[in-house]
Amino acid sequence: MADEMSSNVENRDIRTEMQTSFMDYAMSIIVSRALPDVRDGLKPVHRRILYAMSELGMSPDKPFKKSARIVGEVLGKYHPHGDSAVYETMVRMAQDFSLRYMLIEGHGNFGSIDGDSAAAQRYTEARLSKIAMEMLRDINKETVDYADNYDGEEKEPVVLPARFPNLLVNGVSGIAVGMATNIPPHNLGEVIDGVLELIKNPDLTPIDLMEFISGPDFPTGGYILGRQGIRQAYTTGRGSVTMRARAEIEENETTNKAKIIINELPYQVIKARLIEKIAELVREKKIEGITDLRDESDRNGMRIVIELRRDVNPHVILNNLYKQTSMQINFGVNMLALVHGEPKVLNIKDILHHYIQHQIEVIERRTQFDLKKAEARAHILEGLRIALDHLDKVISLIRASRTTEEAREGLMTQFDLSHEQSQAILDMRLQRLTGLERDKIEDEYQELLKKIAELRAILADEQLVLNIISEELLEIKNKFGDERRSEIIAGGLDILDEDLIPQEDVLISISHTGYIKRIPVTTYRSQKRGGRGVIGMGTKDDDFVEHLFVTNTHHYLMFFTNKGKVYRLKGYEIPEQSRASKGTPIINLMQIEPGEYVNAVFPIESFESDHHLFFATKKGIVKKTNIEEYKNIRKGGLIAITIREDDELIGVKLTDGNQEIIMGTQQGMSIRFSEKDVRTMGRSASGVKGITISENDQVIDMDVVDDNNDVLIVTAKGYGKRTPMSEYRSQTRGGKGIKTINVTEKNGSVVGLKIVHNEEDLMIITSLGTIIRTSMSEISTMGRNTQGVRLINIREEDQVATVTQVEKNEESVETDENDLGTTE
Repeated sequence: MADEMSSNVENRDIRTEMQTSFMDYAMSIIVSRALPDVRDGLKPVHRRILYAMSELGMSPDKPFKKSARIVGEVLGKYHPHGDSAVYETMVRMAQDFSLRYMLIEGHGNFGSIDGDSAAAQRYTEARLSKIAMEMLRDINKETVDYADNYDGEEKEPVVLPARFPNLLVNGVSGIAVGMATNIPPHNLGEVIDGVLELIKNPDLTPIDLMEFISGPDFPTGGYILGRQGIRQAYTTGRGSVTMRARAEIEENETTNKAKIIINELPYQVIKARLIEKIAELVREKKIEGITDLRDESDRNGMRIVIELRRDVNPHVILNNLYKQTSMQINFGVNMLALVHGEPKVLNIKDILHHYIQHQIEVIERRTQFDLKKAEARAHILEGLRIALDHLDKVISLIRASRTTEEAREGLMTQFDLSHEQSQAILDMRLQRLTGLERDKIEDEYQELLKKIAELRAILADEQLVLNIISEELLEIKNKFGDERRSEIIAGGLDILDEDLIPQEDVLISISHTGYIKRIPVTTYRSQKRGGRGVIGMGTKDDDFVEHLFVTNTHHYLMFFTNKGKVYRLKGYEIPEQSRASKGTPIINLMQIEPGEYVNAVFPIESFESDHHLFFATKKGIVKKTNIEEYKNIRKGGLIAITIREDDELIGVKLTDGNQEIIMGTQQGMSIRFSEKDVRTMGRSASGVKGITISENDQVIDMDVVDDNNDVLIVTAKGYGKRTPMSEYRSQTRGGKGIKTINVTEKNGSVVGLKIVHNEEDLMIITSLGTIIRTSMSEISTMGRNTQGVRLINIREEDQVATVTQVEKNEESVETDENDLGTTE
């Protein structure tokens, strides 16, 4: 006995055994459970559920059946696993927030976007949806292969005919052993358009296909930020798509309060958990300014209301919500699917190519089936035609025969008929002998001959097959196609992709208190004289437009701060707003540090030019740097000039390298010199002396010289004057300069020096918030060595804080679109 037992023992290395067993297990999971087939986009459990429901006759025009009945059918015949796994899969196929196009129509509680579970399977009912019938269409025409089920007693399809590209349309996610798939859903119409174009032109690249398939289209809608991740996923099979909730800010002018309304969430985000997370952030004071949070969602749609305090900026709160909650998340795309039973990462063209090849096979097999059936019927009709042509002989033969077998053999021998034809003659009813019935047989036969010719032509020409695929896909698109739900937008500060942004001229306005906005320039070109204009629009009583220029959505805006840093935005990154809105705070768009403020801004088309940036600090230091040094500016800004201790940047001008600069100091001194006196330095240099100032003095302003204009000087106590540029002789850089105004106790220190002309107005702002607007032509022209005249009456405790030029006429703003560097 022991010898017999030992003879049945096989020695195996445990490492080899473990490796072999694990690989067998892994491949079973990969092929039989976790990954979809590239042809129909279904995992085995999805395919078995749809097929079982089809076999039960649960079409959309039939009554619902209990979910437990379906689950039992699937378990008993095809899927010998847990009933909860089958039911949960079926539930997901019936949820409009899980599948872009539901394959099952549910009746009862099938869960909610709040994370609620579906009711037990004994309570719910289901049937196939209309679009699911397209997945199964023609399955009974031998269009797909069948395999034995787990016990060999039933047959199940290896793949479904899938008359639309379900892998992309509904997407799929799954985790196998050592690999995972995560394919986002797409818009049916767009995917079909992509298939149709690929059929017409097989040489299209994945980038070309993006003209037709713009990106994922999630069932819950929301925003997709940019196309960079989409392009990477479509070309390589892997990428990351950033999703964001659709939210809007509602402002109540009566209460001066704002609230954030959330209408759509990113895909697979559970609403109830999001609300809990927001409440938790408020409790922990990680987000401050939210006074109320409630869910007003109903059968008409989602609506989450977040009420805010009147003293907070709603844009800042919304940005914090995007950053700290699942209102903005990433969808990691990994387009892995089974191709001939082997897992492969596919780009979007690969997926569509394999789908087209599958459809070619389906159409050819269906055509073969229809041809075989038509030829069989034509064969029978040929026998009936022979019998009708020799009716008397046939009747005599049948009457003379003793048995059916003898009659059949006689027909086969005498008229050269087949077994099937002879049997059909014997089965023919007497009513078929009437003239009308004989005509019907002849007509049917002729129609069948035409059909057979058509079917043979299809099998002989692949282009005809492709035409049929195109026609049937168009039919499905027209029947089930709908609008996109997910909107692809520019992705804020971290968007580098500009494919979404049309190149157009826009007007950028920046107010004195730091609000910025973008408006299409056509908004103003269409205005007639006498309109409200642009300068005063949408500003508060204590604010006004300080910078106004035309640029392009794809051009750059450079922002310089007192700390010597430079920030950069593209034109399209400035939020587009209405004419009446005040704009968005600049601090919301750039990572400006505390104590830092913007004191110079201008647009620029390219960093590859002969232009220079000319800097000046309050200690009289100047620097000239080629614009190319600033082509790579990070999100957090870049050091534009190294600022020395107790110094700060007071002005930046864009020059051509051959202009003259004028600088003015607080104590009434000024200097005019050629910028050629300043050598071109690197970006990190601190600069050289532009003017020598006394111990209690500092530079307050600088400008580019224009001999045709005047120098405007304004003092702290509201005095000012204009002096012809000719009175300021050119000097050598670094000197003490010449007097530009007599500074006395009466007029106060200098606060502003500007190069001005008559077609401008002067805005004067005091430290207590008083604003006066004066026409530049009304300001007296005087010599350098004078103290000026009173421009504004101010109280003893007040003084002038800022002066700036603005366009003279609000009613007809004309801006030179070709001006590279000017701001007014």
